[in-house]
Amino acid sequence: MSRPTTRRRIQAAGAAALIAAGGLTAAGPARAAQPACTTPKLAAGWYGDNQARLQQLIDRYGSCDPHRPGRAKPVAVFDWDNTVVKNDVGDATMFWLLRNGKVRQPAGGDWTTTSRHLTPAAAQALAAACGPLARPGTPLPTGTPEGAACADEINAVYGTATTRTGATAFAGWDRRTTEPGYAWLAQLTQGWTANEVRGFAAAARTENLAAPIGTKQQVGTGTATGWVRYYDQQRDLIGKLQRAGFDVWISSASPQPVVEVWARGVGIDAAHVIGIRNTTSRDGRLTAHLQGCGSVPDGADTMTTYIDGKRCWINKEVFGVRGRAAEKVQPPARRQVFAAGDSDTDISFLRDATGLRLVLNRNKNELMCRAYDNSDGKWIVNPMFLEPKKQKTSPYPCSTTGYVDHDGTAGPVRRGDTSIVPDQTDTVF
Repeated sequence: MSRPTTRRRIQAAGAAALIAAGGLTAAGPARAAQPACTTPKLAAGWYGDNQARLQQLIDRYGSCDPHRPGRAKPVAVFDWDNTVVKNDVGDATMFWLLRNGKVRQPAGGDWTTTSRHLTPAAAQALAAACGPLARPGTPLPTGTPEGAACADEINAVYGTATTRTGATAFAGWDRRTTEPGYAWLAQLTQGWTANEVRGFAAAARTENLAAPIGTKQQVGTGTATGWVRYYDQQRDLIGKLQRAGFDVWISSASPQPVVEVWARGVGIDAAHVIGIRNTTSRDGRLTAHLQGCGSVPDGADTMTTYIDGKRCWINKEVFGVRGRAAEKVQPPARRQVFAAGDSDTDISFLRDATGLRLVLNRNKNELMCRAYDNSDGKWIVNPMFLEPKKQKTSPYPCSTTGYVDHDGTAGPVRRGDTSIVPDQTDTVF
């Protein structure tokens, strides 16, 4: 047995003297009472008992000491458009691109190269409106009077999925894994670098945040929504989740570089954003093809961050699941504890959340059927924080047509045990 060093013997003797004098206890120095350690508290502004339910989630899964070593972080995932912000940052970017002439003429003037789902009728309409205006690969003058018809045609295809004459613009897509109009915005950024697109998004963000609520902007010969606002309640919730040690992510069907710019405003970095992602060429420019997920390879353009595609991308990027397995529901330990969304786009990743699911009511059939059915007690519904929807006067058609299948066929909404969800009355508005 080794002997204590002289220094250690002196320290021990000094400590014993202090204990005898009452300055120390045998357990250590006398300390002033410390305040109790509590998890962050949410600000007010929520409907009904939603604030209390969200606080319970934070208290249960979070920590007052989020940096505790060895602690696995609970995951929270938010949709972006109309969930964290009012209005759509993808729309805001598209309108900015058109007003500022940043959409490029496609290669060979062939608009089918911009989307594998674009119909011949839409490609012909776009070629007629835009073809004479610019050489292939160069920006179209959609912000000028001579380019207004081209802007109108692009905006019609993007916003209504039809041409200006009413012809169907997209065909042949899986309704549970992609939405071709959303994807087309990302595809129309071809020829720019991701950093350039971030610059476009930043300019659109500045304009839309500065514009008064209700502002309309001119796009082509028409008008479009011209303002966006962050929801204070969601900004607070995200911040409090982060302070409590949650790993907070965004999953959006807007383009990746666009959402990266907006997400900084709520303290979420680019590494925690999952948007629609283009492939890139050797020189670093975005192409009109998209990255894939699960069994879908890059360039197939059929597995974006939309319904089941959001599940795949979250499993891939957040939980490291690779290959076809990423398309499947994972065991509870490999799923998000909390999820928030506002649209049918968000159904699958909301259902995957194991602790609590927040829905902002925008009167979307399948989502509201599941939220109001609340079969496992983990769904909460909140009106939109700005300009909430009025009450839907007729019941949601859950038992008949509330669900849209992969091929577009409408049918009943079914629970996990295959039982049919009855029609639901709109009660939170």
